Amino acid sequence: MPIKLGVRELVEFTLRAGDLGATSNSQNTALLGAKIHRRLQKQRADDYQKEYYLDLPLTLRGHEYLLHGRADGVTLGETTATIEEIKTSDGDFDQLPANKVTLYWAQVKLYAHLLFHKFPDLQTITLTLTYYQTSNDTTTQNSQTINRQAAAAFFQTVIDAYITWLKLRDDLRERRDPTIQALTFPFDQYRPGQRELAVAVYKTILSQQHLFAEAPTGTGKTISTLFPAIKAIGEGVIQRIFYLTAKQSTRRVAEDAIQLMATQGLQLKSITLTAKEKIQFPEEADLTPEENPYMLGYYDRLRPALVDLIQHNDQLTRPVIETYARKHTLDPFEFQLDASLLCDVVIGDYNYLFDPQVHLQRFFATSDPDNFFLIDEAHNLVARSREMYSAAIASRPLDHLLELSTGAPQVSRKLRQRIRDLRQTFDDICAPLRSAGKTDSTFLSPPAEIDHELGRFIEATHDWLIDQPQTPFTKALLDVYFAAISYQRIGEFYDETYRMRLTLADGNIVLKQLCLDPSAFLADSLDLGHGAVLFSATLSPLDYYQTVLGGGTDSLAYRLTSPFPPQHQGLFITNYIQTTYKQRQANLAKILVAIKTLVDAKTGNYLIFLPSYNYLLTVVAAFNLAYPHIHTVAQQATMSEADRTAFLDQFQPTPTTTLVGFALLGGIFSEGIDLKGDRLIGVGIVSVGLPGINPETDLIRDYFDSHDQPGFAFAYQLPGLNNVFQAAGRLIRGAHDVGVVLLMDQRFTAPRYTQLYPPHWQHYQRLYRSEQLGPALQHFWNSEASN
Repeated sequence: MPIKLGVRELVEFTLRAGDLGATSNSQNTALLGAKIHRRLQKQRADDYQKEYYLDLPLTLRGHEYLLHGRADGVTLGETTATIEEIKTSDGDFDQLPANKVTLYWAQVKLYAHLLFHKFPDLQTITLTLTYYQTSNDTTTQNSQTINRQAAAAFFQTVIDAYITWLKLRDDLRERRDPTIQALTFPFDQYRPGQRELAVAVYKTILSQQHLFAEAPTGTGKTISTLFPAIKAIGEGVIQRIFYLTAKQSTRRVAEDAIQLMATQGLQLKSITLTAKEKIQFPEEADLTPEENPYMLGYYDRLRPALVDLIQHNDQLTRPVIETYARKHTLDPFEFQLDASLLCDVVIGDYNYLFDPQVHLQRFFATSDPDNFFLIDEAHNLVARSREMYSAAIASRPLDHLLELSTGAPQVSRKLRQRIRDLRQTFDDICAPLRSAGKTDSTFLSPPAEIDHELGRFIEATHDWLIDQPQTPFTKALLDVYFAAISYQRIGEFYDETYRMRLTLADGNIVLKQLCLDPSAFLADSLDLGHGAVLFSATLSPLDYYQTVLGGGTDSLAYRLTSPFPPQHQGLFITNYIQTTYKQRQANLAKILVAIKTLVDAKTGNYLIFLPSYNYLLTVVAAFNLAYPHIHTVAQQATMSEADRTAFLDQFQPTPTTTLVGFALLGGIFSEGIDLKGDRLIGVGIVSVGLPGINPETDLIRDYFDSHDQPGFAFAYQLPGLNNVFQAAGRLIRGAHDVGVVLLMDQRFTAPRYTQLYPPHWQHYQRLYRSEQLGPALQHFWNSEASN
């Protein structure tokens, strides 16, 4: 099967030159661009053929390619033809950078070569570039004529440039593949279940399917998924792996796994992508692209910089990227993205694939069977994907803008009026809510008037911002501007899986497009590659995650048992404690006694997880009052990276006194931390972790109920239980770890929960009276001591 190569992709890859300029980027939505294309195409003559498909088979360095694309319009004659290329943007045509116009013409010239190849009798083709300026609805047309020989010569120039990069890529692969084929598993032996997971991943790659895998802590998920995927690269089944996750710590684990294989001879290129706000050089922060030396002339310096980087490094981590970006005076964020095109493993956040507003266009504009996706900690993708496909716009920032504008005389009358009009629209939409004495409302369709006024506001803002200096007003305006653009772009996805939420609080009106079920969008993203493995230590029940993460009925499910002996973890449920919201205060004394009994059984470090921050403060204050001699540490509402490190550093090995840490269930310490050995010997969990009852989660419940799914389970129970599994997973991190999990809520003994417990939880013990807890804990620790 030939490798598909898009005309636009080829042009942009080979002919980009000059500056990297953000101001030249249009903020128009794809939907608006498509509408304009259709409107202009309808105005053409009857013999005008719109969206005209062209392709040309090529053999480049022994590989079969299919160069393809769609010209916006073609008019055919016997010996002549016309090709029209339509571009839309919001700036003046005369203000477009020369390098961008060059790319426009290059694209239509390549279409001409493909059309000449398709029709041998053609002698000349007229190339027409139609530029539609959306900010004032004006059209600029330019034309030139090209003959067969000139089109062929231009085509060859582009192909020769592309072949130069193909040679570099092929040389890298020729160096890479023998090292993969010789690579063996980088440990002396597999852990229990590890080989089975690796085999399941490899078979999934061969069958081009989607696998949902639950592999408990200790399985070694990272190496068990990366190793077989890299072996598949060596066999030519795939060519690139995207290892995507939600947390920086997990990305470092992936880096470490590749480094480990590198010490055993593996030679491949990997890169870890870093968010723009973290990797951008500090001196770039307040510069416009026209002032930024790292952006001016960017593309003129890019190619030698990439060669320098690739020839001297295999693992392109953030420090490596920053070093070479400074050396060649390149913006580090864009440099890493360009470097990723030459890498075999790309490590990064979920949003690079799944977020419709920031996903990597260079990789995911079309499907590519050379790409394979490894989605780590996939349970996090449920909530993250809803956020990605939701967007909100609020009135309060508009009030702030109007206040700032009174002290900003440079603000145009038109812009000030657009801000007022948009603010008034919020009041108009909210009027029925106010008259009914309500604070929130839900409806099916987005109000058309807000879309109209947002469009007018975006247009006026874009026109006014050109050449404006940085002031408090412009900074606040940009925040609203980008929020408005985000809202409109998400609006392009709005369908029956969405609901509109209108809320009023303290005078602030918020209009939110809430995505209840992004599974179809996730499925579309997963289908952009050869296949995918979505895995986590907590992915129960698997059929739920297959449903909400776009797995479909043909996806695979696989569950591994824990590699650690179940008897190393004591699991106790206090059937005498109720922690529903109404019963919490009445049961506070029982919870305090249960925690005290837990920590009295053995000196060591403990973590107690609470369902809300307010309740955490209540329990901590009561515990410290009742037991002042026990050392405690509590999670704070906001914590810096240094604060988090200081919190965890208190959990020292071989403690001589007891430490009790209090943390939020589902928070920063309930997953992604690794307190091995006796740095943690006990975990207490208060409540089943249900999210607080709220209108948005109720909408998710009602949506799934209406689609014959268990709505309460999908919206409340299963997300809460996953938080419980994750928190409990902090305890047993290695083969020699031993400890106790205490579940403080009688609901944990209900069948709707016990039927979801993983195999290594099946030995749980119910305790019906507080007097049973102490002896049960002593028996567990005495048994462990004797073992």
